[in-house]
Amino acid sequence: MASVLIVFASEHHSTEQIAARIGARLTERGHGAGVRELPLREPGLPPADAVVIGSAVHDGAWLPAADAFVRAHAGVLGDRPVWMFSVGMTAALPGPLRSLAARAEQPRIARLVGLVRPREHRRFSGVVRRGHLGRKGAVLFRLLGCRYGDFRDWAGIDAWAVGIGRELEGRADRTEQSGLA
Repeated sequence: MASVLIVFASEHHSTEQIAARIGARLTERGHGAGVRELPLREPGLPPADAVVIGSAVHDGAWLPAADAFVRAHAGVLGDRPVWMFSVGMTAALPGPLRSLAARAEQPRIARLVGLVRPREHRRFSGVVRRGHLGRKGAVLFRLLGCRYGDFRDWAGIDAWAVGIGRELEGRADRTEQSGLA
């Protein structure tokens, strides 16, 4: 089975909990999954067969620690399977705005995805609490008709993690078969 490094940047623990859940699902499938918060304490990229990178999204961008990690390791990340995920507040928006936000491209995140060219970049909704927003943000949040709450789709997160595990298992099967030929 594969060793998977899962790194994340989180401000209010929602992204951290999603990263831990992904790690748990991969571990259940027999993969070695290490979940680490960014920035990493040691220089360089720890050894792993695959990498999953996630970050909370603030103002249309990943948190600085995740952004810096991707930029610093983009060349090395291209040598192995990589998946990326962003955690934002799309599900907290009212219907029409939610649909618009779900389709909108966030240029700063798209540039990071372009640097790494992951197998997939998935967007998840996280948790939005009153204390997470500054005064101006809270006023705008209310004016837009947004809702506070936990909007994480655990079934969707689990399914994504299981899909990563299956893809890694298929990759391992192909590697073993090519070694036998």
